[in-house]
Amino acid sequence: MAATLITLSSPSPSTFFSSSTALKYFPSFTAKPTPPIHLTKRPVSLSATSLYSPETDDPPPEVQTFWQWLQDQGVVSAKSPVRPGMVREGFGVIAKRDIARNEVVLEIPKRFWINQDAVAASEIGTVCSELKPWVSVALFLIREKLREGSKWRVYLDILPEFTDSTVFWSEEELGQLQGTQLLSTTLGVKEYVQNEFLKVEEEIILPNKQLFPAPITLDDFFWAFGILRSRAFSRLRGQNLVLIPLADLINHSPSLTTEDYAWEIKGAGLFSRDLLFSLRSPVSIKAGEQVLIQYDLNKSNAELALDYGFIEANSERNAYTLTLEISESDLFFGDKLDIAETNGFGETAYFDIVLGRSLPPGLIPYLRLVALGGTDAFLLESIFRNTIWGHLDLPVSRSNEELICRVVRYACKSARSGYQTTIEEDEKLMEEGNLDPRLQIAVGIRLGEKKVLQQIDEIFKERESELDELEYYQERRLKDLGLVGEQGEIIFWESN
Repeated sequence: MAATLITLSSPSPSTFFSSSTALKYFPSFTAKPTPPIHLTKRPVSLSATSLYSPETDDPPPEVQTFWQWLQDQGVVSAKSPVRPGMVREGFGVIAKRDIARNEVVLEIPKRFWINQDAVAASEIGTVCSELKPWVSVALFLIREKLREGSKWRVYLDILPEFTDSTVFWSEEELGQLQGTQLLSTTLGVKEYVQNEFLKVEEEIILPNKQLFPAPITLDDFFWAFGILRSRAFSRLRGQNLVLIPLADLINHSPSLTTEDYAWEIKGAGLFSRDLLFSLRSPVSIKAGEQVLIQYDLNKSNAELALDYGFIEANSERNAYTLTLEISESDLFFGDKLDIAETNGFGETAYFDIVLGRSLPPGLIPYLRLVALGGTDAFLLESIFRNTIWGHLDLPVSRSNEELICRVVRYACKSARSGYQTTIEEDEKLMEEGNLDPRLQIAVGIRLGEKKVLQQIDEIFKERESELDELEYYQERRLKDLGLVGEQGEIIFWESN
Protein backbone atom coordinates (compact mmCIF):
# COMPACT_ATOMS: atom_id res chain seq x y z
CA MET A 1 0.00 0.00 0.00
CA ALA A 2 1.12 3.58 -0.64
CA ALA A 3 2.28 5.62 2.30
CA THR A 4 -0.66 7.95 1.76
CA LEU A 5 -4.14 6.78 0.99
CA ILE A 6 -6.73 9.17 2.32
CA THR A 7 -7.26 12.34 4.25
CA LEU A 8 -10.41 14.21 5.18
CA SER A 9 -10.62 17.83 4.16
CA SER A 10 -12.90 20.82 3.99
CA PRO A 11 -15.82 20.73 1.57
CA SER A 12 -15.41 22.01 -1.91
CA PRO A 13 -15.78 25.52 -1.88
CA SER A 14 -14.81 28.16 -1.54
CA THR A 15 -11.97 29.96 -2.54
CA PHE A 16 -9.12 31.66 -0.97
CA PHE A 17 -6.11 29.58 -0.04
CA SER A 18 -4.10 26.42 -0.49
CA SER A 19 -2.88 24.21 2.30
CA SER A 20 -1.54 20.69 2.40
CA THR A 21 -0.12 18.43 5.04
CA ALA A 22 1.81 15.22 4.38
CA LEU A 23 0.07 12.10 5.60
CA LYS A 24 1.43 9.08 7.38
CA TYR A 25 0.16 5.56 6.92
CA PHE A 26 -3.32 6.45 8.09
CA PRO A 27 -5.27 9.64 7.50
CA SER A 28 -4.70 13.04 8.96
CA PHE A 29 -6.72 16.14 8.26
CA THR A 30 -5.98 19.05 5.97
CA ALA A 31 -7.82 21.99 4.53
CA LYS A 32 -8.75 21.35 0.93
CA PRO A 33 -6.71 23.48 -1.49
CA THR A 34 -8.90 25.93 -3.33
CA PRO A 35 -8.63 27.92 -6.56
CA PRO A 36 -8.19 31.70 -6.72
CA ILE A 37 -10.94 33.87 -5.25
CA HIS A 38 -14.38 33.36 -6.75
CA LEU A 39 -17.01 35.44 -5.02
CA THR A 40 -20.68 34.64 -4.88
CA LYS A 41 -23.67 36.73 -4.09
CA ARG A 42 -25.00 37.10 -0.58
CA PRO A 43 -26.47 40.26 0.92
CA VAL A 44 -25.08 40.60 4.43
CA SER A 45 -27.57 40.57 7.26
CA LEU A 46 -27.05 42.88 10.21
CA SER A 47 -26.36 41.85 13.75
CA ALA A 48 -29.18 44.10 14.98
CA THR A 49 -31.87 42.14 13.15
CA SER A 50 -33.78 41.22 16.29
CA LEU A 51 -34.49 44.92 17.04
CA TYR A 52 -36.91 45.17 14.13
CA SER A 53 -40.20 43.46 13.37
CA PRO A 54 -40.35 41.58 10.04
CA GLU A 55 -41.35 43.40 6.86
CA THR A 56 -43.22 46.19 8.69
CA ASP A 57 -40.88 48.80 10.15
CA ASP A 58 -39.62 51.63 8.03
CA PRO A 59 -35.90 51.41 7.30
CA PRO A 60 -33.50 53.51 9.40
CA PRO A 61 -32.44 57.00 8.20
CA GLU A 62 -29.30 55.79 6.40
CA VAL A 63 -31.35 53.38 4.26
CA GLN A 64 -33.92 56.07 3.50
CA THR A 65 -31.06 58.37 2.45
CA PHE A 66 -29.69 55.59 0.22
CA TRP A 67 -33.12 55.09 -1.37
CA GLN A 68 -33.52 58.80 -1.98
CA TRP A 69 -30.07 58.88 -3.60
CA LEU A 70 -31.11 56.11 -5.97
CA GLN A 71 -34.26 58.07 -6.84
CA ASP A 72 -32.27 61.24 -7.44
CA GLN A 73 -29.95 59.31 -9.76
CA GLY A 74 -32.88 57.86 -11.71
CA VAL A 75 -32.13 54.27 -10.74
CA VAL A 76 -35.53 53.84 -9.03
CA SER A 77 -38.73 55.84 -8.97
CA ALA A 78 -42.07 56.01 -7.24
CA LYS A 79 -43.26 53.37 -9.71
CA SER A 80 -40.57 50.86 -8.68
CA PRO A 81 -42.23 47.60 -7.55
CA VAL A 82 -39.96 47.25 -4.51
CA ARG A 83 -38.48 49.25 -1.65
CA PRO A 84 -35.83 48.58 1.02
CA GLY A 85 -37.03 47.69 4.49
CA MET A 86 -36.26 45.96 7.76
CA VAL A 87 -36.77 42.21 7.80
CA ARG A 88 -35.82 39.28 9.99
CA GLU A 89 -32.40 39.02 8.34
CA GLY A 90 -31.69 42.76 8.72
CA PHE A 91 -32.08 44.89 5.61
CA GLY A 92 -34.08 43.44 2.76
CA VAL A 93 -36.13 44.29 -0.31
CA ILE A 94 -39.92 44.34 0.05
CA ALA A 95 -42.61 44.23 -2.63
CA LYS A 96 -44.72 47.42 -2.85
CA ARG A 97 -47.31 45.55 -4.92
CA ASP A 98 -47.98 42.03 -6.11
CA ILE A 99 -45.10 40.80 -8.28
CA ALA A 100 -45.44 38.00 -10.83
CA ARG A 101 -42.98 35.16 -11.27
CA ASN A 102 -40.03 36.19 -13.51
CA GLU A 103 -41.04 39.85 -13.33
CA VAL A 104 -38.14 42.31 -13.29
CA VAL A 105 -37.89 43.94 -9.88
CA LEU A 106 -34.58 45.82 -10.20
CA GLU A 107 -32.42 47.22 -12.99
CA ILE A 108 -29.14 48.84 -11.96
CA PRO A 109 -27.03 50.67 -14.61
CA LYS A 110 -23.35 49.83 -14.90
CA ARG A 111 -22.27 53.25 -13.60
CA PHE A 112 -23.54 52.16 -10.19
CA TRP A 113 -21.57 48.91 -10.10
CA ILE A 114 -18.44 48.57 -8.00
CA ASN A 115 -16.00 46.39 -9.91
CA GLN A 116 -12.55 46.48 -11.48
CA ASP A 117 -13.70 49.12 -13.96
CA ALA A 118 -14.66 51.38 -11.06
CA VAL A 119 -11.23 50.81 -9.52
CA ALA A 120 -9.46 51.50 -12.81
CA ALA A 121 -11.31 54.82 -13.20
CA SER A 122 -10.37 55.95 -9.69
CA GLU A 123 -7.22 57.66 -8.42
CA ILE A 124 -5.81 54.30 -7.29
CA GLY A 125 -6.51 52.57 -10.60
CA THR A 126 -2.92 52.72 -11.85
CA VAL A 127 -1.34 51.28 -8.71
CA CYS A 128 -3.99 48.55 -8.46
CA SER A 129 -3.83 47.33 -12.05
CA GLU A 130 -1.64 44.30 -11.28
CA LEU A 131 -3.45 43.21 -8.12
CA LYS A 132 -5.83 40.30 -7.76
CA PRO A 133 -9.33 41.53 -8.67
CA TRP A 134 -10.73 41.10 -5.17
CA VAL A 135 -7.75 42.84 -3.57
CA SER A 136 -8.05 45.87 -5.84
CA VAL A 137 -11.80 46.18 -5.18
CA ALA A 138 -11.19 45.69 -1.45
CA LEU A 139 -8.71 48.60 -1.44
CA PHE A 140 -11.20 50.70 -3.39
CA LEU A 141 -13.96 50.01 -0.84
CA ILE A 142 -11.70 50.87 2.09
CA ARG A 143 -10.49 54.07 0.46
CA GLU A 144 -14.00 55.20 -0.39
CA LYS A 145 -15.15 54.41 3.13
CA LEU A 146 -12.38 56.60 4.53
CA ARG A 147 -13.13 59.49 2.14
CA GLU A 148 -15.71 61.93 3.45
CA GLY A 149 -16.64 63.14 -0.02
CA SER A 150 -16.98 59.73 -1.63
CA LYS A 151 -19.74 59.38 -4.24
CA TRP A 152 -20.43 56.00 -2.68
CA ARG A 153 -20.94 57.40 0.85
CA VAL A 154 -24.68 56.72 1.08
CA TYR A 155 -24.12 53.11 -0.05
CA LEU A 156 -21.16 52.50 2.23
CA ASP A 157 -23.15 53.84 5.20
CA ILE A 158 -25.61 50.94 4.96
CA LEU A 159 -22.96 48.24 4.87
CA PRO A 160 -22.41 46.31 8.12
CA GLU A 161 -19.14 46.33 10.03
CA PHE A 162 -19.14 42.54 10.24
CA THR A 163 -21.30 39.50 9.57
CA ASP A 164 -21.73 36.16 11.28
CA SER A 165 -19.25 34.59 8.85
CA THR A 166 -16.80 32.43 10.76
CA VAL A 167 -14.04 34.76 9.55
CA PHE A 168 -15.28 37.28 12.13
CA TRP A 169 -15.67 34.87 15.04
CA SER A 170 -13.68 35.27 18.24
CA GLU A 171 -11.22 32.63 19.38
CA GLU A 172 -13.77 31.42 21.93
CA GLU A 173 -16.48 31.15 19.28
CA LEU A 174 -14.16 29.28 16.93
CA GLY A 175 -13.48 26.86 19.78
CA GLN A 176 -17.03 25.60 19.29
CA LEU A 177 -15.94 24.36 15.86
CA GLN A 178 -13.18 22.14 17.25
CA GLY A 179 -12.72 19.04 15.12
CA THR A 180 -14.63 20.41 12.12
CA GLN A 181 -13.33 20.91 8.62
CA LEU A 182 -14.86 24.39 8.73
CA LEU A 183 -12.46 25.38 11.51
CA SER A 184 -9.37 24.50 9.49
CA THR A 185 -10.84 26.22 6.44
CA THR A 186 -11.63 29.37 8.42
CA LEU A 187 -8.16 29.54 9.94
CA GLY A 188 -6.63 29.04 6.51
CA VAL A 189 -8.77 31.81 5.03
CA LYS A 190 -7.82 34.20 7.83
CA GLU A 191 -4.15 33.45 7.31
CA TYR A 192 -4.55 33.97 3.58
CA VAL A 193 -6.25 37.36 4.03
CA GLN A 194 -3.60 38.48 6.49
CA ASN A 195 -0.81 37.51 4.08
CA GLU A 196 -2.53 39.34 1.23
CA PHE A 197 -2.85 42.43 3.41
CA LEU A 198 0.82 42.39 4.40
CA LYS A 199 1.77 42.06 0.75
CA VAL A 200 -0.47 44.86 -0.50
CA GLU A 201 0.53 47.06 2.43
CA GLU A 202 4.18 46.73 1.51
CA GLU A 203 3.75 47.02 -2.25
CA ILE A 204 0.87 49.48 -2.62
CA ILE A 205 -0.38 51.17 0.53
CA LEU A 206 2.84 52.37 2.18
CA PRO A 207 4.60 53.51 -1.03
CA ASN A 208 1.46 55.47 -2.02
CA LYS A 209 0.28 57.01 1.24
CA GLN A 210 -0.79 60.15 -0.57
CA LEU A 211 -3.54 58.18 -2.33
CA PHE A 212 -5.18 57.04 0.89
CA PRO A 213 -6.86 59.49 3.27
CA ALA A 214 -5.97 57.51 6.40
CA PRO A 215 -3.90 54.50 7.43
CA ILE A 216 -5.41 51.17 6.39
CA THR A 217 -5.41 48.40 8.98
CA LEU A 218 -5.80 44.64 8.86
CA ASP A 219 -9.28 45.07 10.37
CA ASP A 220 -10.20 47.34 7.45
CA PHE A 221 -8.98 44.69 5.03
CA PHE A 222 -11.02 41.97 6.74
CA TRP A 223 -14.08 44.21 6.59
CA ALA A 224 -13.70 44.65 2.84
CA PHE A 225 -13.02 40.94 2.42
CA GLY A 226 -16.21 40.10 4.30
CA ILE A 227 -18.26 42.54 2.24
CA LEU A 228 -17.00 41.05 -1.02
CA ARG A 229 -17.28 37.50 0.20
CA SER A 230 -20.91 37.94 1.11
CA ARG A 231 -22.32 40.56 -1.26
CA ALA A 232 -20.58 40.24 -4.64
CA PHE A 233 -22.43 38.76 -7.59
CA SER A 234 -20.70 36.28 -9.85
CA ARG A 235 -21.44 34.38 -13.05
CA LEU A 236 -22.35 37.59 -14.80
CA ARG A 237 -21.45 38.09 -18.45
CA GLY A 238 -18.00 39.67 -18.55
CA GLN A 239 -18.04 40.33 -14.81
CA ASN A 240 -15.98 38.21 -12.43
CA LEU A 241 -16.48 40.37 -9.38
CA VAL A 242 -19.11 43.08 -8.95
CA LEU A 243 -21.03 44.74 -6.12
CA ILE A 244 -24.51 45.92 -7.12
CA PRO A 245 -25.91 48.48 -4.65
CA LEU A 246 -29.56 47.81 -3.72
CA ALA A 247 -29.54 44.39 -5.42
CA ASP A 248 -27.20 43.19 -2.70
CA LEU A 249 -29.92 43.78 -0.10
CA ILE A 250 -31.94 40.86 -1.45
CA ASN A 251 -31.83 37.93 0.93
CA HIS A 252 -31.70 34.17 0.52
CA SER A 253 -34.56 31.70 0.73
CA PRO A 254 -33.80 28.03 1.45
CA SER A 255 -37.20 27.07 0.04
CA LEU A 256 -36.28 28.18 -3.48
CA THR A 257 -34.97 25.24 -5.45
CA THR A 258 -33.81 27.07 -8.54
CA GLU A 259 -31.25 29.79 -9.11
CA ASP A 260 -31.68 29.96 -12.87
CA TYR A 261 -32.00 33.38 -14.42
CA ALA A 262 -32.60 35.29 -11.18
CA TRP A 263 -30.21 37.89 -12.53
CA GLU A 264 -28.52 38.76 -15.79
CA ILE A 265 -26.58 41.46 -17.62
CA LYS A 266 -28.39 43.02 -20.55
CA GLY A 267 -28.23 46.08 -22.80
CA ALA A 268 -29.99 49.26 -21.66
CA GLY A 269 -31.68 49.65 -25.03
CA LEU A 270 -31.46 49.21 -28.77
CA PHE A 271 -29.37 52.34 -29.26
CA SER A 272 -27.49 52.31 -25.98
CA ARG A 273 -24.11 50.82 -25.15
CA ASP A 274 -24.85 50.94 -21.44
CA LEU A 275 -25.38 47.72 -19.53
CA LEU A 276 -27.96 46.93 -16.88
CA PHE A 277 -27.93 44.45 -14.04
CA SER A 278 -31.43 43.00 -14.20
CA LEU A 279 -32.95 40.94 -11.41
CA ARG A 280 -36.20 38.99 -11.64
CA SER A 281 -38.29 37.45 -8.92
CA PRO A 282 -38.08 33.63 -9.18
CA VAL A 283 -41.56 33.28 -7.62
CA SER A 284 -44.79 35.24 -7.32
CA ILE A 285 -44.83 37.67 -4.38
CA LYS A 286 -47.63 39.45 -2.57
CA ALA A 287 -47.41 43.11 -1.65
CA GLY A 288 -45.56 43.51 1.65
CA GLU A 289 -43.62 40.27 1.26
CA GLN A 290 -39.87 40.07 0.92
CA VAL A 291 -38.20 39.51 -2.45
CA LEU A 292 -35.91 36.50 -2.05
CA ILE A 293 -33.55 34.51 -4.25
CA GLN A 294 -31.51 31.33 -4.03
CA TYR A 295 -27.83 32.11 -3.52
CA ASP A 296 -26.32 28.78 -4.48
CA LEU A 297 -27.89 25.33 -4.43
CA ASN A 298 -24.48 23.64 -4.46
CA LYS A 299 -22.95 25.18 -1.36
CA SER A 300 -22.61 23.09 1.79
CA ASN A 301 -23.55 24.43 5.20
CA ALA A 302 -19.87 24.93 5.93
CA GLU A 303 -19.56 27.13 2.85
CA LEU A 304 -22.72 29.05 3.74
CA ALA A 305 -21.33 29.67 7.23
CA LEU A 306 -17.97 30.80 5.90
CA ASP A 307 -19.33 33.01 3.13
CA TYR A 308 -22.53 34.40 4.58
CA GLY A 309 -22.83 33.58 8.27
CA PHE A 310 -25.83 31.26 8.25
CA ILE A 311 -26.70 27.60 7.71
CA GLU A 312 -29.80 25.73 6.58
CA ALA A 313 -31.77 22.94 8.20
CA ASN A 314 -31.72 21.07 4.87
CA SER A 315 -29.76 17.86 5.55
CA GLU A 316 -28.35 17.84 2.01
CA ARG A 317 -26.39 20.98 2.87
CA ASN A 318 -24.26 18.83 5.20
CA ALA A 319 -21.10 17.57 3.49
CA TYR A 320 -17.67 16.20 4.23
CA THR A 321 -14.73 15.91 1.87
CA LEU A 322 -12.57 12.85 1.45
CA THR A 323 -9.19 13.65 -0.08
CA LEU A 324 -7.41 10.79 -1.78
CA GLU A 325 -3.77 11.00 -2.76
CA ILE A 326 -1.32 8.90 -4.72
CA SER A 327 1.88 9.14 -2.73
CA GLU A 328 5.10 9.96 -4.53
CA SER A 329 6.72 7.24 -2.42
CA ASP A 330 4.43 4.62 -3.96
CA LEU A 331 6.48 2.13 -6.01
CA PHE A 332 3.85 2.41 -8.73
CA PHE A 333 3.38 6.19 -8.51
CA GLY A 334 3.98 6.87 -12.19
CA ASP A 335 1.62 4.16 -13.43
CA LYS A 336 -1.12 5.12 -10.97
CA LEU A 337 -0.83 8.80 -11.80
CA ASP A 338 -1.04 8.04 -15.52
CA ILE A 339 -4.18 5.96 -14.97
CA ALA A 340 -5.74 8.63 -12.75
CA GLU A 341 -5.06 11.40 -15.26
CA THR A 342 -6.35 9.30 -18.14
CA ASN A 343 -9.63 9.01 -16.28
CA GLY A 344 -10.05 12.64 -15.33
CA PHE A 345 -8.36 12.70 -11.92
CA GLY A 346 -4.91 13.65 -10.66
CA GLU A 347 -2.35 12.95 -7.98
CA THR A 348 -4.88 14.28 -5.44
CA ALA A 349 -8.64 13.90 -5.77
CA TYR A 350 -11.40 15.45 -3.69
CA PHE A 351 -14.77 13.80 -3.15
CA ASP A 352 -17.61 15.62 -1.41
CA ILE A 353 -19.82 13.22 0.54
CA VAL A 354 -23.31 14.64 1.07
CA LEU A 355 -25.64 13.48 3.83
CA GLY A 356 -28.36 11.21 2.49
CA ARG A 357 -26.77 10.76 -0.93
CA SER A 358 -24.81 7.90 -2.42
CA LEU A 359 -21.03 8.05 -2.73
CA PRO A 360 -19.82 10.26 -5.61
CA PRO A 361 -18.82 8.57 -8.89
CA GLY A 362 -15.16 7.74 -9.13
CA LEU A 363 -14.55 7.51 -5.38
CA ILE A 364 -14.42 3.72 -5.10
CA PRO A 365 -12.37 3.17 -8.30
CA TYR A 366 -9.88 5.83 -7.18
CA LEU A 367 -9.66 4.26 -3.73
CA ARG A 368 -8.95 0.87 -5.28
CA LEU A 369 -6.33 2.41 -7.56
CA VAL A 370 -4.50 4.13 -4.69
CA ALA A 371 -4.54 0.92 -2.61
CA LEU A 372 -3.50 -1.33 -5.50
CA GLY A 373 -0.34 -3.32 -4.88
CA GLY A 374 1.07 -6.77 -4.09
CA THR A 375 -0.29 -9.53 -6.26
CA ASP A 376 -2.81 -7.10 -7.78
CA ALA A 377 -0.09 -4.88 -9.23
CA PHE A 378 -0.18 -6.75 -12.56
CA LEU A 379 -3.26 -4.66 -13.42
CA LEU A 380 -0.97 -1.64 -13.63
CA GLU A 381 0.89 -3.11 -16.60
CA SER A 382 0.53 -1.27 -19.89
CA ILE A 383 -1.51 -4.07 -21.44
CA PHE A 384 -4.38 -3.18 -19.07
CA ARG A 385 -4.03 0.61 -19.43
CA ASN A 386 -7.12 1.05 -21.59
CA THR A 387 -9.32 -1.26 -19.52
CA ILE A 388 -8.13 -0.92 -15.93
CA TRP A 389 -10.70 1.70 -14.90
CA GLY A 390 -13.44 -0.71 -15.86
CA HIS A 391 -11.78 -3.34 -13.67
CA LEU A 392 -11.56 -0.84 -10.80
CA ASP A 393 -15.29 -0.25 -11.03
CA LEU A 394 -15.61 -3.75 -9.57
CA PRO A 395 -13.84 -5.36 -6.60
CA VAL A 396 -10.24 -6.24 -7.49
CA SER A 397 -9.32 -8.63 -4.69
CA ARG A 398 -10.34 -9.35 -1.14
CA SER A 399 -7.16 -7.79 0.25
CA ASN A 400 -7.62 -4.61 -1.81
CA GLU A 401 -11.27 -4.24 -0.82
CA GLU A 402 -10.54 -4.98 2.82
CA LEU A 403 -7.77 -2.39 2.87
CA ILE A 404 -9.91 0.46 1.55
CA CYS A 405 -12.69 -0.40 4.01
CA ARG A 406 -10.29 -0.51 6.92
CA VAL A 407 -8.56 2.74 6.05
CA VAL A 408 -11.75 4.70 5.39
CA ARG A 409 -13.35 3.46 8.60
CA TYR A 410 -10.21 4.34 10.54
CA ALA A 411 -10.28 7.81 9.03
CA CYS A 412 -13.91 8.28 10.09
CA LYS A 413 -13.18 7.08 13.61
CA SER A 414 -10.18 9.38 13.87
CA ALA A 415 -12.20 12.34 12.62
CA ARG A 416 -15.06 11.73 15.03
CA SER A 417 -12.65 11.62 17.96
CA GLY A 418 -11.69 15.23 17.24
CA TYR A 419 -15.11 16.60 18.22
CA GLN A 420 -15.86 17.64 21.79
CA THR A 421 -19.49 16.51 21.65
CA THR A 422 -21.49 13.55 20.41
CA ILE A 423 -24.27 13.52 17.84
CA GLU A 424 -26.80 13.02 20.62
CA GLU A 425 -25.49 15.98 22.63
CA ASP A 426 -25.61 18.30 19.65
CA GLU A 427 -29.10 17.11 18.68
CA LYS A 428 -30.27 17.93 22.20
CA LEU A 429 -28.77 21.43 21.98
CA MET A 430 -30.54 22.06 18.68
CA GLU A 431 -33.86 20.75 20.04
CA GLU A 432 -33.67 22.95 23.13
CA GLY A 433 -33.12 26.01 20.94
CA ASN A 434 -32.45 29.55 22.23
CA LEU A 435 -28.86 29.33 21.04
CA ASP A 436 -26.77 32.36 20.18
CA PRO A 437 -26.75 32.64 16.34
CA ARG A 438 -23.06 31.79 16.09
CA LEU A 439 -23.33 28.90 18.54
CA GLN A 440 -26.29 27.59 16.55
CA ILE A 441 -24.13 27.66 13.42
CA ALA A 442 -21.30 25.85 15.22
CA VAL A 443 -23.58 23.15 16.60
CA GLY A 444 -25.27 22.68 13.24
CA ILE A 445 -21.94 22.38 11.43
CA ARG A 446 -20.36 19.86 13.76
CA LEU A 447 -23.61 17.86 13.97
CA GLY A 448 -23.85 17.71 10.18
CA GLU A 449 -20.22 16.69 9.76
CA LYS A 450 -20.51 13.91 12.34
CA LYS A 451 -23.64 12.57 10.66
CA VAL A 452 -21.85 12.44 7.31
CA LEU A 453 -18.88 10.68 8.91
CA GLN A 454 -21.29 8.20 10.49
CA GLN A 455 -22.89 7.62 7.08
CA ILE A 456 -19.49 7.01 5.44
CA ASP A 457 -18.50 4.59 8.19
CA GLU A 458 -21.76 2.66 7.85
CA ILE A 459 -21.33 2.35 4.08
CA PHE A 460 -17.86 0.85 4.41
CA LYS A 461 -18.85 -1.24 7.44
CA GLU A 462 -21.54 -2.88 5.31
CA ARG A 463 -19.06 -3.33 2.46
CA GLU A 464 -16.61 -4.91 4.91
CA SER A 465 -19.27 -7.41 6.04
CA GLU A 466 -19.79 -8.49 2.43
CA LEU A 467 -16.15 -9.22 1.58
CA ASP A 468 -16.67 -12.99 1.47
CA GLU A 469 -19.64 -12.62 -0.85
CA LEU A 470 -18.09 -10.32 -3.43
CA GLU A 471 -16.83 -11.47 -6.78
CA TYR A 472 -13.24 -10.37 -7.49
CA TYR A 473 -11.18 -9.96 -10.62
CA GLN A 474 -9.73 -13.49 -10.67
CA GLU A 475 -13.18 -15.11 -10.38
CA ARG A 476 -14.57 -12.87 -13.09
CA ARG A 477 -11.59 -13.66 -15.32
CA LEU A 478 -11.96 -17.41 -14.85
CA LYS A 479 -15.64 -17.16 -15.71
CA ASP A 480 -14.82 -15.22 -18.85
CA LEU A 481 -12.44 -18.04 -19.84
CA GLY A 482 -15.10 -20.65 -19.14
CA LEU A 483 -13.07 -22.26 -16.35
CA VAL A 484 -15.53 -21.52 -13.55
CA GLY A 485 -19.29 -21.89 -13.56
CA GLU A 486 -21.83 -19.34 -12.44
CA GLN A 487 -21.90 -20.90 -8.96
CA GLY A 488 -18.13 -20.83 -8.66
CA GLU A 489 -17.62 -24.51 -9.44
CA ILE A 490 -14.50 -25.53 -11.36
CA ILE A 491 -15.25 -26.80 -14.86
CA PHE A 492 -13.16 -29.81 -16.00
CA TRP A 493 -12.66 -30.34 -19.69
CA GLU A 494 -12.42 -33.94 -20.81
CA SER A 495 -10.88 -34.99 -24.11
CA ASN A 496 -12.75 -37.46 -26.35
